[in-house]
Amino acid sequence: MPHYTPPLRDMQFVMHEVLNAVDELKALPAHADIDADTINAVLEEGGKFAANVIAPLNQSGDEEGCTLDRATHEVTAPKGFKEAYAKYVEGGWPALSSDPAFGGQGLPHMVNQCMYEMMNSANQAWTMYPGLSHGAYECLHTHGSDEQKRMYLHKLTSGEWTGTMCLTESHCGTDLGLLRSKAEPQPDGSYKLTGNKIFISAGEHDLAANIVHLVLARLPDAPAGSKGISLFIVPKFLVNADGSLGARNTIFCGGLEHKMGIHGNATAQINLDGAVGTLVGQPNKGLAAMFVMMNAARLGVGMQSLGLTEVAYQNAVAYAKDRIQMRSLSGVKNPDKPADTIIVHPDVRKMLLTARAYAEGGRAFAMWTTLQLDKELASTDPEVRAECNDLVSLVTPIVKAFLTDNAWIATSHCMQVFGGHGYVREWGMEQYVRDARINMIYEGTNTIQSLDLLGRKVLGDNGAKLKKFGKLVAEFIEEEGTNEAMQEFVNPLADLGDKVTKLTTEIGMKAFKNPDEVGAAAVDYLRVCGHLVFAYFWARMAKVALEKLDGGDPFYQAKLTTARFYFAKLLPETATLIRTARAGSASLMEMDEALF
Repeated sequence: MPHYTPPLRDMQFVMHEVLNAVDELKALPAHADIDADTINAVLEEGGKFAANVIAPLNQSGDEEGCTLDRATHEVTAPKGFKEAYAKYVEGGWPALSSDPAFGGQGLPHMVNQCMYEMMNSANQAWTMYPGLSHGAYECLHTHGSDEQKRMYLHKLTSGEWTGTMCLTESHCGTDLGLLRSKAEPQPDGSYKLTGNKIFISAGEHDLAANIVHLVLARLPDAPAGSKGISLFIVPKFLVNADGSLGARNTIFCGGLEHKMGIHGNATAQINLDGAVGTLVGQPNKGLAAMFVMMNAARLGVGMQSLGLTEVAYQNAVAYAKDRIQMRSLSGVKNPDKPADTIIVHPDVRKMLLTARAYAEGGRAFAMWTTLQLDKELASTDPEVRAECNDLVSLVTPIVKAFLTDNAWIATSHCMQVFGGHGYVREWGMEQYVRDARINMIYEGTNTIQSLDLLGRKVLGDNGAKLKKFGKLVAEFIEEEGTNEAMQEFVNPLADLGDKVTKLTTEIGMKAFKNPDEVGAAAVDYLRVCGHLVFAYFWARMAKVALEKLDGGDPFYQAKLTTARFYFAKLLPETATLIRTARAGSASLMEMDEALF
């Protein structure tokens, strides 16, 4: 069975030594009393929950899967999942970063993000149950009425109830303007919803007493397309005025999807047959309201892949240090054994360091992003809130797409380290690969994220948001420009920054003549931007490591070595990506459809 050790030392390094997060958080009234010891203690306990409670259920949950009783429409999660969820609720973990007004602990989102990384490493399928609940909480906290907040937020915060997002229908995925589910207004102000949804993660289960479904549907007089979508709360059980549970609502699980991975999570087909719901926000404005949950989910999917990258790396390293196979090309390294351990071989090290660099780079990027989110939500300065909103908006598609692409690469590499054993279920590595694959697809495929980044976030405002991140990079380069020890990191960072600026301008000019140029370049463009972001954070981490190197702590030497590997072996991928992004759309679009 795979093992997992929470990477607390690295989290503390990023939080306290690279980002100086506590000082930034203390400047926010909501977090004025926060301190490093509190954060460290919370994450240490969170790591114990992840490693000791849900990690042992990961492999068994994958093998058992979820069970649907077609007569009752009830779903049973794998053995141990319900009991683990009870411990999660008992420990107060659902309330970690929620509003104290609704029973939350009010801790920074950055702390919650670290908790979710650890839980995703331990058991992604299980973690999706509370993860979706947090997204539902965020949506209702932002757009719900006072009555809806009173009725639902305390129970979502405590974890007594869970939540879902019901968007997709069989005939439409990302193109929600095509959805057909209907909502009929009733005399009492409620609505009756009819329709069918598919791919609803955690859509039905036995972990909690109630499930709060957030459902997109159309009113009778709604305009066509995405401008005619409204958002509704449709609970599994109706809620009485005093908050107690009432009758079973007519929203049921009609089937479970048979999936490649995340078997322990119930991916449900949801049928609404006149189910009672209440409108969230304004009629026909549901998509904007749901985007709060969708964006939270996109950041959450990035955390899923970050968690898988980390745990796959840990297990591959342990195997590579133990498995003996052949002799080192440069001479015997383990003379007391009949062969050398495979960690002596250059390509094994390349695979391991790729996973490590993507895990540690992704962690720094994710923690910085959620720190900006904390500032956006809690700062009293409107300019700071606006600035952080722009940065979070810009990087959200990069968090989702770049981290999930990297996890697919990293988990595949780590399985390869195991050789034939990696392909065998008992070792656990093939599960990480299977689980990682969905993260590139749901919550908007990575191509959709790429179109969002290039089309909306960059070209849509003539590069204004991109320039704000570019300013951070430029300031760092200016600060370290005369530091000789930093040139191996600063120079390639500066070079890539210039190339991104030129590439953006070139694609923008082409797009004026032919919009397909955006579609042709978007995926490569996002990956280039992802490397720009990683290069920036790896340079920042290298700076701290260089400053602490003389102290003798091997942690800093390892960090510096990984930074050098990233700049030498992974960042050069951008040269090819830039070239293919510039190649344009002609070679993609000129072939007649009949010839495919």
